[in-house]
This record gives sequence, structure tokens and C-alpha cells, in this order.
Amino acid sequence: MLNALEVVTTVIVGVMVGVEFSVAFVMSRILNALPDDSRQLGHAHGGRMLGAVMPVWYIGSLVLVAVWAVAGRHDGGAGLVVTAGALLILSVVMSLLLLVPINNRNKSWTPENRPADWKQQLHRWERWHYVRVAVLIGAFALLVTALA
Repeated sequence: MLNALEVVTTVIVGVMVGVEFSVAFVMSRILNALPDDSRQLGHAHGGRMLGAVMPVWYIGSLVLVAVWAVAGRHDGGAGLVVTAGALLILSVVMSLLLLVPINNRNKSWTPENRPADWKQQLHRWERWHYVRVAVLIGAFALLVTALA
């Protein structure tokens, strides 16, 4: 049963990392190449869509890692799993303090009501998102190492 939990957790976290990586290095670049109105509307739509899904995914991943850490506390990779959990907690804290406030503003903007500094705010979100992706990749790498 523990082996199934380890694999499922690693896959779920891995897919989440892939989605966040794609947002950072694929979707943002596509959206940023569009004309300003389309760019801003695309970012707002993405913020609404992923803003509804990602909190469940982040918390669910953290819960799975916590269960793995407890259930496998006597295994050799337990320290790696706990460290991965700490990195996931860091990613949630970063999200709540740095990324969600910008996203909450962005998802309601339209070309008619967006603030003058909307590009700077999106750029700030993207910079913090790169950091969060690095943290998530670290957590995933630790889980894969613990699994192996």
C-alpha cells in the first residue's frame, strides 16, 4: 500500500510541476507575444481557470506527501519526503503571500479597467512564479529520489 501511495504522490506532484513549468516557460511566452488586449485577457482567463484548480492540487499534493512521510517514517527516504513536504509548504506560502494577490487583481481586469501598471504587475507575478517553479522542481526531485 505504501508503494502505491509513493507512486501516486510522485505522479500527482510531477504533473503539477509540469503544469506550472508549462505556465512559466510556454503559456506566458505565448500570451506575452500577443497584442496587449489579447495578452491581458489571456492572462486574466488563465488566472481564473488555474486559480480555481491549483489550490486544490497544491493542498492535495501536500496532504499526500504528509501521509507518505508519516506512513514511511521508518524508510530510508523519509528525510527526503519531509524535505519535499517543507518545499511544498514554502510553495504554498509563496503563493498565498506573493502570487495570489496579483492573480486576484489580474483575473478581474479587462482592457477597459486594467491599471496603468498591469504589465509590471504581471511581470512581477512571472518572476515569483519562476522561483516557485524552482521550489516545486526541488520538491519533485526529492520525491523521485525517495521513491528510487
